[in-house]
Amino acid sequence: MKKILVTGATGQLGSELKVLSENYKDFEWIFADRTKITLDNPDLLKVQLNDIAPDVIFNCGAYTAVDKAESEKEIAFAINHVGVEIIAVYSFQNNAKLIHVSTDYVFDGLSSVALNEEAITNPVNIYGESKLAGEIACTKENPDSIIIRTSWVYSKFGNNFVKTMRRLMEERDSINVVNDQIGSPTYAADLAQAMIDILKNPEWIPGIYNYSNEGEISWYDFALDIKEFGGYECDVQGIPSISYPTPAKRPKYSLLDKQKIKKVYGLNIPDYKVSLKKMIE
Repeated sequence: MKKILVTGATGQLGSELKVLSENYKDFEWIFADRTKITLDNPDLLKVQLNDIAPDVIFNCGAYTAVDKAESEKEIAFAINHVGVEIIAVYSFQNNAKLIHVSTDYVFDGLSSVALNEEAITNPVNIYGESKLAGEIACTKENPDSIIIRTSWVYSKFGNNFVKTMRRLMEERDSINVVNDQIGSPTYAADLAQAMIDILKNPEWIPGIYNYSNEGEISWYDFALDIKEFGGYECDVQGIPSISYPTPAKRPKYSLLDKQKIKKVYGLNIPDYKVSLKKMIE
């Protein structure tokens, strides 16, 4: 029986994989939080990987505090770059399959067309830089790995935009949401299923792939859909990013082109509204 290690087990994606794992009893699942897999301690991480000895690694663990990363560069790189490098080395040396999760933040947001896997990377913040460094290390140390870039992840687990909006819409009469950052949300449950589908595919085709739900929207549009599906009365106003300054710059346009993953792995990707409705219900 193949042993699957899921890092970042208490995060959004790890939690959704845990839910789905009940349907896949043909695998032995190991869900590792920070105590079992210590991504920011290279020596300990090597020992932990050897002790667990997984056949498959779903690397969902990451430093994801985008604004905090601006002042915590060292820890962001320790987890998102060095930690990934060690996992990639382990997986290559032990012939373990690796699916590593990355982000649309590897792009600068200056594109006006959906970004495919060949698009030029040029991160505009420390978080994006650390994730890109992780991608490069992953590809170099294990050319047989799969990297999935995703965007705007939400779930019923963890902290995310959907949960924040729902809370604010219950508490306030009106809220402002940026309307000039464009992309597409990703329901973590859909991405978790896609990762399992890729693993179960008869052919393993390494490389970088994009995955998010279908649709092209702004955060403001997303908030309006949350309002509608949740039946909230709150007034939602669109504002430019300049009116909502954050320590880390955000890419203005990071819509991901999903043609490659659909073609290579035959994935059927749901529209973001369908998935958002499902999560809210």
